Amino acid sequence: MAAKRKKDKQPLVLVINNCQLFNDDEESHQLLQQLQQKAESWAESHLITVVFSSDDFWPYPLLRKIANRMHVIPVKDLRGLESLAALRHLRQQYFGKAEEDSILMEVLKISGGRLSRLNTLSREKDIWEATQNMLNNEKGWLLSVIGLIPDCDDDVMDEQKVCSSSWSLLREFVKQYRQKEEELKAAAKPGELIPEPELPGISYYEARQIMTRADFLGTNAFFHNTVLDHLNIINIDTDHMVRPDSMVVLRAAIEIVEEPGFDELLDGVKDRIDAIESLHRTRELTWKASDNEDTVRIMLQPYEKREKDKENDKENAGRRSWWPFS
Repeated sequence: MAAKRKKDKQPLVLVINNCQLFNDDEESHQLLQQLQQKAESWAESHLITVVFSSDDFWPYPLLRKIANRMHVIPVKDLRGLESLAALRHLRQQYFGKAEEDSILMEVLKISGGRLSRLNTLSREKDIWEATQNMLNNEKGWLLSVIGLIPDCDDDVMDEQKVCSSSWSLLREFVKQYRQKEEELKAAAKPGELIPEPELPGISYYEARQIMTRADFLGTNAFFHNTVLDHLNIINIDTDHMVRPDSMVVLRAAIEIVEEPGFDELLDGVKDRIDAIESLHRTRELTWKASDNEDTVRIMLQPYEKREKDKENDKENAGRRSWWPFS
């Protein structure tokens, strides 16, 4: 069929959706690379155009290693007047009329310009109430996945490492977003509509420094479900910029981060993790005093001197002195 369509100069299109659903392991990597090799040969012979789509970042660095004909097309959310026009059109399509632009703009401040969310909200009778419910659900989900636990037990220490690192990054996103808002307000003229800032972005390199754990951003995490990109908490684009996955995630993070006492809670969890790790590295020596008042002598030596003494003891153990008996 592909060869027949080649005569008409119309190659077939094969779409492989949701590549992020492959397991992030060696076998899946080899399978994706085999598919890529086939796609390269089909594209070179003008038989089939293969499209790979992914919601996670990890397939991209895997496929770009041996890519010759690969073109990357990022799909972004609508912004500004485009998102307003899309939401107005959807409301008119489902209900025959749309709310005032001021109401729709307030909805877009929370929902952002993602078409899937706009389509969901546009079907609701009370769009503002549905928007608030969506924000509350996102906030509750975020707390259930990476919520901080003060005075946590050592059994959940690894989980709290992920949570504390994640909130350090989200707090930086909130800080940048608020700074951009102030800049836009200062630059706007009196009576002029102040545009919404874009989602804040941090380079992958800086995000690693903020989190102090690079494996929580992308692949090879302690356990796969903690990868923030896989959980759709953050998004990593092909320019290696890290951003909140959506405006709803950012708005939920803003409400949580700006609650009174959040900084103290985050610092307390980090201190608790440090205390648990310090306790795991500590060795405790306990002895019981006897009735005859024996003494116990403890001597601390540097590692190098202790190893040298062990070597001397081994040499001395091999020597024997023989004394005649009278």
